[in-house]
Amino acid sequence: MEFRLSALCALVRTAGEILLGDGAAQVSEKGYADFVTGADLAVQRFLTEKLAEQYPGADLLSEESARLPDRSRPVFILDPVDGTTNLIRRLRQSCISLGLVIGGAPVIGIVYNPFSGELYSGERGCGSFLNGRRLSVRPTACLRDSLAAVGTSPYHRENGPENMRLVAKVFEACLDVRRFGSSALDLCAVADGRYELFCEAGLRPWDFCAGSLILTEAGGKITDWQGREPDPFSDLNLAATNGNVHTELLALLSDICLK
Repeated sequence: MEFRLSALCALVRTAGEILLGDGAAQVSEKGYADFVTGADLAVQRFLTEKLAEQYPGADLLSEESARLPDRSRPVFILDPVDGTTNLIRRLRQSCISLGLVIGGAPVIGIVYNPFSGELYSGERGCGSFLNGRRLSVRPTACLRDSLAAVGTSPYHRENGPENMRLVAKVFEACLDVRRFGSSALDLCAVADGRYELFCEAGLRPWDFCAGSLILTEAGGKITDWQGREPDPFSDLNLAATNGNVHTELLALLSDICLK
């Protein structure tokens, strides 16, 4: 099989048209603060069918499916809508995230926000891009000069006090803190130098797979909170930076105790 980045980007752009429709009005609740919309299901159905048709030797891991993939094959990792609550509230910070893992490592990442028209893409060894413009992290050297994004892990309320302590620690160490509600877009924003770091606990593979490839190809770094390289098939307490402030960020995270 030949996986062409341009062809996959075109497929994701087409799927993005679904997000611009009225699917966000069809809302179901999977759990507290955890929603699924008609758009989630429609995007997943469209991409699942097209990927199976065009890449029959590949498998798929997706947020809205309980099916486990065959890791011995190339595996697409899909979040049909990252930022579902944003979509429901018309905040325009939602995206489709599609990664491709071969041999246990991400090799392609695509993150598309159809509301802004921003399509981030990357291929291992070939760099990453925003609508054709090459991405590069901001070369800030220390946390005190950095803008940070911190996720609040809303599905894990038992960790609320520690997450709020983390937000306070990062705020005290950095210029300021942002929270946008889409981990894929946050990773891409670090890749584009909009801020220097992003961290969040309890992310799933579809939350970070595509964005992690885009970030590393832009010169950034992503690990777990102990500094270990992430497994694209496992949940992750994520630390993502421009590389220069990574050690400082890990030091901040070192005493956060999650349940």
